Amino acid sequence: MAGISLSGLASGLDWQSLVAQLIAAERTPETTLRAQQSVDTQKIAAFGTINTDLLALQTAAQALGDGSVFLSRAATLSDPNSTWSTTASPGTEIGTHTFNVLALATNAKRVGSADAGAAISATGDVSGVTLATMNVSAPITAGNFTVNGAQVSIATTDSLQDVFDKISTATNGGVTASYDPATDAVSLNSGGEIILGSSNDTSNFLSSLKLYNNGTGSIAGAGTLGVVDTSAALVNAHLQKIPSVDSNGDGTFVINGVTIPYNVNTDSIQGILTKINASGAGVTASYDKTGDKFTLTNNTTGDVGLSISEDPGGLLEAMGLDSTGTLVRGQNASVQVDGGDPLTSTTNVFDESLTGITGLSVTANSTGSQTVTVANDTSNAQGKIQAFIDAYNAVQSYIDAQTLTTNDGTTVTTSLLSGNRDVTGLALSLRQIVFNAVPGLTGTIQRLEGMGIGFTGTSSQLQITDQSKLDGALQDHPDDVNALFNGTGGLVSSITSYVTATTGTTGLIATETARFTSDSKAIDDSIAAMERRILQEQDRLTASFVAMEQAQSLIQQQSAAFTNAFGTTTTT
Repeated sequence: MAGISLSGLASGLDWQSLVAQLIAAERTPETTLRAQQSVDTQKIAAFGTINTDLLALQTAAQALGDGSVFLSRAATLSDPNSTWSTTASPGTEIGTHTFNVLALATNAKRVGSADAGAAISATGDVSGVTLATMNVSAPITAGNFTVNGAQVSIATTDSLQDVFDKISTATNGGVTASYDPATDAVSLNSGGEIILGSSNDTSNFLSSLKLYNNGTGSIAGAGTLGVVDTSAALVNAHLQKIPSVDSNGDGTFVINGVTIPYNVNTDSIQGILTKINASGAGVTASYDKTGDKFTLTNNTTGDVGLSISEDPGGLLEAMGLDSTGTLVRGQNASVQVDGGDPLTSTTNVFDESLTGITGLSVTANSTGSQTVTVANDTSNAQGKIQAFIDAYNAVQSYIDAQTLTTNDGTTVTTSLLSGNRDVTGLALSLRQIVFNAVPGLTGTIQRLEGMGIGFTGTSSQLQITDQSKLDGALQDHPDDVNALFNGTGGLVSSITSYVTATTGTTGLIATETARFTSDSKAIDDSIAAMERRILQEQDRLTASFVAMEQAQSLIQQQSAAFTNAFGTTTTT
């Protein structure tokens, strides 16, 4: 009957349940070991949190390691609404200074002559000049406008002559319009006063053509109409003059000694302006569409030169920036400091290189007088000190929670790291670092307590115990505070050294983590060995019970065979 393994099939005994119970009892030590392993895993995580908190404390301490934190200065102006600005570097001498700006520095500029753009038409015949293509400063919109109370409706597909005809029709011939190519302007004429516009006009035709009421019967455009097309290639840009270039269309010009090339067939006006501004010429080139003129402006202020040169008939001449333009010289700034002699500056930034006041800089954008006050700026230090306190308290709070042991008289309750002297020693060491005096200091502040920071009662938490004392220390004794944190053996270096050692590869955190990791590995090995033995025992018990079932089954078969062979005899 080999292979019989059904529980109790022959014997009637549920031996599989019995084996399961025996094996479960054998695994009881494994459960205990896994519980211990879980605790070790939690301890590893706890040391990881301590490590993170310590590094955060180190970072907060090192943020105080820059001496400028305690030597920061705030510079303020006597007029809080002033548009001037002022700054003071760390360590700037505390006090007040008067700045009297007599003149501001300005930029030198070359203003091009007006009317760089060509007229909208070479002749008085404007029947072929459509409103949509007419190159004026303000593109004309469709709609209506009013002449002598009569509305004139136009479309952008209309020619300028079409509009002239519509004006005549709307006014029954009372107002006529014409274009003069010599002045590049439109004129309106009538036997009586012409009144233009209405509040319900929807087209900008009148303003776009610079036609405004003057109380008479003759109105001429207030300026030329044609402007430069900045997006088209130079040959199609509607310049009054086409630059003289070589057979390939190439030319060059020079600004402040920097040569700038161009091609009239491929470069646009906007492209030329961009080239100038991106070059090392140190100028900004711009185009005023309303005034139809170009301007070159030095990027730096002061009475410094702005030179240009090119061959006759070049692009700068076409842009009106040659001798026909106007050079406006830059002006130097003049300022009196604390009532002294006027000082000359090419900029409106008056710093120590001009005034001799180390660390102080004043930027003016108007003439006049202002008093600048330099004082300690404690806000930055206050914030970083509070961040340091918070980081320190985070470490201590977590260690306190993980090492806490309580006794209510009947029950002692422990925490994850209760009894771990290394961890409690870590907390004590940090407390001593921040509590003890820094050796070698001789100033007014030799420990945190001297600046209003300390512990209360038996608490391990740092706090600002006297805000006014802290304010006074930062305001009146910044050098002493700086020495407390950053001097030899100061708080920053002490905490940094301690945290580095504790969180390093051979430090407490790594050692304890390695120990619990090793213990957990040993438990894994022990459980694996136990499991092998238990499975062997399970196989042995199962084999024994299977053999029993097979023997019992064989006996039952033999008994049945005898009964069948000899029958049953009854004797009375």
